[in-house]
Amino acid sequence: MKKIIFSIFSLIAICTISACSSNESDHEKMNHTHSSTSTVTDSTAKAKFSYQDNILNIQIVDDNNKPIKKFDVEHEKLLHLIIVSKDLSYFHHIHPTYKGNGVFTIDPEFPSDGTYKLYADYVPTGGSKTVSSKELTVGNGENENVPLKTDTSLTKFVDGKEITLSFDHLMENMDSTMTFTIKDAKTKKDITNLEPYLGAVGHVVAISQDTNTYLHVHPMNENSKGPKAEFMTTFSKSGFYKIWSQFKQDGKVFTVPFVINVEK
Repeated sequence: MKKIIFSIFSLIAICTISACSSNESDHEKMNHTHSSTSTVTDSTAKAKFSYQDNILNIQIVDDNNKPIKKFDVEHEKLLHLIIVSKDLSYFHHIHPTYKGNGVFTIDPEFPSDGTYKLYADYVPTGGSKTVSSKELTVGNGENENVPLKTDTSLTKFVDGKEITLSFDHLMENMDSTMTFTIKDAKTKKDITNLEPYLGAVGHVVAISQDTNTYLHVHPMNENSKGPKAEFMTTFSKSGFYKIWSQFKQDGKVFTVPFVINVEK
């Protein structure tokens, strides 16, 4: 069993697109988008993370530290957990099991020792969409730091598919439409049989290089089957972001990463 060392890091609740003032020192607001419509929310929910014997527990509580027991289903799940390595070279989108009394649990199977960022994405019943975040150091915390570089091409080849990402523009604080066009890599024919993944044609997560800005974006047309999937979001600050798009075909989910540079 690896010795686990938790880094001191703030728990972060959601503030979609625009940063809001914090209610308490360990309950900060984070840039966060869930859909094509930008809204500002203010949640008092927060998460307490614990990791022991390879099991991660996430306890959701209110501002009085009392367990929140009921959650809305959001895209087929009560809680979405996004795990990335500190340098954003590793990405994992998983769904912990709800054990009741506000506790979710999972074995995240970290691929190696190192520092990771965890984002718990959930909706307390009667509350707002919320993201609580934690920085976690596993083992000795030493892992390779891969520098983030902007992709020279926004066309990627994954699992026999050709995926091209395009934007109408990439400027901070402006609504931006991102379009994924998916074709068969060999025949170059449009793929039109994408299957719903978590209730939609696809999901997109974007995280800034410093990991302080987190965007989880749902498609504008959730019922699309391809070849195009469109998403709208706003990047609240300039700089490098890594984007992971996830789609499903023939029963298999495929993940496509991109690195972009948002201009001022």
